[in-house]
Amino acid sequence: MKGKLFAYLQITRPANVVTAVADVWAGFAIAGGWSYLISTWKDGSGFWINLLWLSISTIGLYGGGVAFNDIADAELDAVERPERPIPSGRAKKSTAIIVASLLLFFGVLAAFQVNHLAGILAIVISLCALTYDYWGKHQNIFGPINMGLCRAGNLLLGVAVAPEVLEKVGPIGILPLIYVAAITMVSRGEVHGKNRRALFAGLGMYAVIVIGIFLLAKIQGPNYWHVIPFLALLSYMIFPPLIRAIQTESPQLIGKSVKAAVISLIIVNASLGAAFESWEIGLVVLALLPLSLILAKAFAVT
Repeated sequence: MKGKLFAYLQITRPANVVTAVADVWAGFAIAGGWSYLISTWKDGSGFWINLLWLSISTIGLYGGGVAFNDIADAELDAVERPERPIPSGRAKKSTAIIVASLLLFFGVLAAFQVNHLAGILAIVISLCALTYDYWGKHQNIFGPINMGLCRAGNLLLGVAVAPEVLEKVGPIGILPLIYVAAITMVSRGEVHGKNRRALFAGLGMYAVIVIGIFLLAKIQGPNYWHVIPFLALLSYMIFPPLIRAIQTESPQLIGKSVKAAVISLIIVNASLGAAFESWEIGLVVLALLPLSLILAKAFAVT
């Protein structure tokens, strides 16, 4: 029984789910939510509850989305990754469909507990995830964009706690879109390697993210230097593994590069928290990193 539960938990990618929570927490920071909570510590219970609902929502949306990815890939995984839960028989495909559907449903339901805008965003995220799982990932150009849209929506889900702010900063979703599109491009070499052009494109897109967050921090005010340590950590995490992968085009090293980049989504979000609020809020988001790293040792990230 315990083994079966582990198998179904495995298809939700728990380490990745933590990075999705970081998306929402960063979006919450962009909306000024953390500052509001600190300034109204005793009277801000409603905002605490909203943050909890949004965190629960993204857990359901991400877990359900990646579970459907395994469901859609069951036949291909039987050839390329037979150890995965569904092709190995440790998880039934029919049961996995029920689990994934319930996760998406409760993800949307939780978002509607905050406001209608958050609920609509959750529906859009679900549709983007399902589109990617069953069609988008097979498209050379739209596939990475499709996956990036899922993460962009996830960041904006956190901003949706303050709808009036979302109207002003909506374009910031381009940052996670570019970053995750880069990861998706790079990941296509995990099985067979030989995708140097995509690896170099990913390298350039990562650089755009680092520079973009720094410029955003400068726009926010004189304390822009708060973001520098976070961007230094991000660079340390993503660039060396990718450079090694470019040098060898080895599927194993590409896989390690992808894993590092996925986990580093937490650092991207911590950087945004530092850019829009303070280095302390950046550290709050970064506190999710150890949990994700621990879970990454027990569960597959890619």
